[in-house]
Amino acid sequence: MSQDERKLEKDSHHIQLTSGDIAPLWAGYLSDSMVKGVLQHFLHTVEDVEVKPVIEFALGLTIEHMEFSAKLFNDEKFPIPLAFTEKDVNLNAPRLFSDGFMLLYLRHMGIAGTVSYAMALASSSRQDIRAFFIQNQKTAAELLEKATALLQSKGILTRSPFIPYPDSVEYVHKESWLNGLLGDRRPLNAAEISNIYLNIMKNSIGKALMIGFSQVAKNKEVIEYIVRGRDISTKHVEIFSALLRDDQMPAPATWETEVSNSKESPFSDKLMLYHTIFLSAVGIGNYGAAISASMRRDLTTVYLRLTSEIGTYADDGAELAIKNNWMEKMPGAVERNALLSL
Repeated sequence: MSQDERKLEKDSHHIQLTSGDIAPLWAGYLSDSMVKGVLQHFLHTVEDVEVKPVIEFALGLTIEHMEFSAKLFNDEKFPIPLAFTEKDVNLNAPRLFSDGFMLLYLRHMGIAGTVSYAMALASSSRQDIRAFFIQNQKTAAELLEKATALLQSKGILTRSPFIPYPDSVEYVHKESWLNGLLGDRRPLNAAEISNIYLNIMKNSIGKALMIGFSQVAKNKEVIEYIVRGRDISTKHVEIFSALLRDDQMPAPATWETEVSNSKESPFSDKLMLYHTIFLSAVGIGNYGAAISASMRRDLTTVYLRLTSEIGTYADDGAELAIKNNWMEKMPGAVERNALLSL
């Protein structure tokens, strides 16, 4: 068989990318590109010799992901997202966040990765792409473990509240167990406590990021938008913390003191705006997961109200990105009506 015949046979068995393959690859390339810039700044400003290797590990993963996706897009003759470049990062800027916060950021990168790659794996159909996301799940879990173990060794890993072990198995006997109304409200269960705690931590990380971003951003509208996000995160932390305190449980400490007083930006306004919108999208997903695990109706009401607030905020951020010509269009279905000769 000639070389041309072998190529023709190979091409005849080629499986085109589906929307379920494209979506996580395309969105992942953008988010990896964004995170790459953040990690490059971390690597240039970190002081703790134990934290530095974890940053290097995470940065290596983002580069590997981008290289795989770029090659695949090239092979498919699919346009590679422009995403973010070296122009979006100023490596000469002084540190904006503490080493402890960098480590916490890395831990939550691992958490987000294990969740997003599981969803990507579920939507992907091609074997090579499934293998890519399976490997990414493993390395995200490895990053999570490295960051968590180091936080623990340094004594700065915050744990969700302890609860007493039950003496025996119990069944629910009253429908009011679901209500969560004042005067007849049961204490939070383990799943509800865990989700409230995680959402406090994730909002706290977002708040610290937005404090840092807001003090170094240049565009007035971007600053105002990020400050609004900071205030939303603050409010959500207070709401969730109050739920824990109602049951005499401690709320975790927040991280806003881990931001320096630097005014020189390590990142472009475009990158910081995208990161802020990205956090909003992650927050909506977190609240959705919490709703599914919450049996008290008052908690569902709280999560739905806060989700609506974040959704409106994310929509406003998208409009701001479009206004500045910063939002790349995700590939989608053909606009058939635009093809009509009318």
